[in-house]
Amino acid sequence: MKALVQNGRLIDPLQGIDEICDIHIEGGRIQEVRKRGGAEARKKKNPAVRAARLPGYQVIDATGMYVVPGLIDLHVHLREPGFEHKETIKTGTGAAARGGFTSVCCMPNTRPVNDNASVTEFILSKARVEGSCSVLPIGAITKGQKGEELAEFSLMREAGCVAFSDDGRPVMDSLLMRRALEYSRVHDLPVISHCEDLALAASGVMNEGLLSVTLGLRGTPAQAEEIMVARDISLAELTGGRLHIAHVSTAGSVEIIRAAKRRGIADVTAETCPHYFSITEEAVREYDANAKVNPPLRRQSDVEAIREGLRDGVIDAIATDHAPHHRDEKEGEFDLAPSGISGLETAVGLAMRLVADGVLSMTMLVEKMAVNPARIVGNGGGTLKPGADADLVIIDPRREYRVDAGDFASKGRNTPFGGWLLPAVPVVTIWKGKVYTWE
Repeated sequence: MKALVQNGRLIDPLQGIDEICDIHIEGGRIQEVRKRGGAEARKKKNPAVRAARLPGYQVIDATGMYVVPGLIDLHVHLREPGFEHKETIKTGTGAAARGGFTSVCCMPNTRPVNDNASVTEFILSKARVEGSCSVLPIGAITKGQKGEELAEFSLMREAGCVAFSDDGRPVMDSLLMRRALEYSRVHDLPVISHCEDLALAASGVMNEGLLSVTLGLRGTPAQAEEIMVARDISLAELTGGRLHIAHVSTAGSVEIIRAAKRRGIADVTAETCPHYFSITEEAVREYDANAKVNPPLRRQSDVEAIREGLRDGVIDAIATDHAPHHRDEKEGEFDLAPSGISGLETAVGLAMRLVADGVLSMTMLVEKMAVNPARIVGNGGGTLKPGADADLVIIDPRREYRVDAGDFASKGRNTPFGGWLLPAVPVVTIWKGKVYTWE
């Protein structure tokens, strides 16, 4: 595929570029980036313009739009193998591409659990045949995610895993978590921690507080997350291991991570999700299970702290925690409904609200959704420099998007954002030179 993206505003923090550019793509890679207004461009004829006159080129006019490196989602549940009624690699990567993501890191809580090389190889094989973006498997920390015995990190790394996590369940055994972090240092791959003290969480289904009492629902206190964040950071400091904190949801967690970074614990990173900076526990007031997530939605003060953590760099990345479920599962009793939001196709629009609100600049947003995720999992993305994979997304900030779950490419329709008007939308996603357009 040969393509030319013309006249878009390229935001590439790693190259220090925030300018109107043309991008020449061929052979699945970036061949050239030419600034339209530069002196060199005025001196000689732009080769990208010459290329546009040649047969076989797809010319994409990005006038008035942002062109950014392909987004990388550190936290996605593709469900396959084992839960194909919720999502498949084909539908999940299709939703990712539509959402502007060119790489997704898939969590291991499949059936069977991705705790060995065979499951990892199956996922990668399916992705090569059916995927619409790159799939980066995350292996389980413990066998069967039971929290009893470490999985085979070396074999999973060799098979293609980019990180390890028991996401969906915490590693409650501190000694086991210590060993996992020691292995993370040896293999130079992050351990992604689902921070939840199960005893303190006490099977809660929403945030603990006045609203949970009012609704008669079991609550989970913020401390159930914060205690484990503090423990895992302490273990990372002890071992020198690479720790990544998943789905940060509380003000206390933000402050604990901030203090750790001030102490110079370099290998601690963190992510949050759009629902934690966009909505509060009030979203469950009508017992809407589409707003049931784990960790639960918190208070407005937590939302404000999450936003500040994104602004000042305490939180390194925005991930979706895309967790699709079948409609029947979410329409049942709130207590029994599974936790999770289908987030791939609303992430850009919700994140762009941070830009509109002045929380993040566009450069900072690209860092949170492309540059830093690439650094954390080491996949070499996050930039459009010549020679890099042609992974990019074009975002139209002039086109508002009314969320309609019925139009999702994902099998999961479970979103609390139905009917929301979002301020921008991905209109073109290019993955390794393959062009997907969305109207």
